Amino acid sequence: MSLEIKNLKVEVEGKQIVKGIDLKVGKGKVVALMGPNGSGKSTLSFALMGHPRYKITSGKILLDGKDITNAKPDEKSRAGLFLSFQYPKEISGVTASNFLRTALNTRNKKQISVLDFHKLLQEKMNLLKIDKSFTTRYLNEGFSGGEKKRMEILQMSILEPKIGILDETDSGLDVDSLKIVSEGINKLKKDMGILLITHYQRILDYMTPDEVHIIKEGKIVKSGGKELALEVEKKGFQ
Repeated sequence: MSLEIKNLKVEVEGKQIVKGIDLKVGKGKVVALMGPNGSGKSTLSFALMGHPRYKITSGKILLDGKDITNAKPDEKSRAGLFLSFQYPKEISGVTASNFLRTALNTRNKKQISVLDFHKLLQEKMNLLKIDKSFTTRYLNEGFSGGEKKRMEILQMSILEPKIGILDETDSGLDVDSLKIVSEGINKLKKDMGILLITHYQRILDYMTPDEVHIIKEGKIVKSGGKELALEVEKKGFQ
C-alpha cells in the first residue's frame, strides 16, 4: 500500500508551480512536506486529487503501482486517496451524519445500512473524542476551526483511504484543538499512509514523521527526519 509521485510537474493557468517532485508514502508512515507560502504545497495536493484547475504536464502518480495520474477525482477517491482541505466548506441543510453516509455509499460498491452506519459512526466518534451532537448539525456550519478539522479527520476515518493527504490541517488551530486533531491522526495512521503538508513544526510536536521534506519554488530542496523540522523552526526556510 503506497503512493508514489514521480517527477511530477504541475501548471496553474499556464504557470508552472510544481517543478518535478519525487515522493513516496507507504502504509503506517507519516511524510511531512514543509515549505513557505507559494512554494507549491497546496498545488501538489490538489493536483494529486485531480482538481481540473491544476494541470499535470509530466510525471506520474502511482497508487499501489497503478497509474492514476489522469484519473478523475472520484476515481482517485475510490482507488484510496483522501484529501483533507485547509478550508473545509460549509454545507447548509446537510447534516454531518447524512453527508458521511452518502460519501461512504458513493465510494463503496456495497451500500451500508442506516443501522450499521450509525454503529460505525459512533465507534469512530468515540475513537476521535467527537461530541455526538456533531452528527445532527449541518456540515461545518457554525463550526469553529478546530471542529471543522476534526470533522475532516472523522471523514477520513469513515472512508478508510489507503493514503490521507492532509493540507495544512494545523492551520488556525489553537493548542488544544491541535492536540486533539493530532491524536486522531495518530490513531488512524497505522492503517494508512499520511502525507502531511504544513508550514509549521508545531504539529510535529504531537506526531513523529518518518520523513520530512522541504519544498521551495516547486522543488524539494532538502530531506531528512524530524530534526529537519526542528531546524526549520529555528532558522526558517533558508
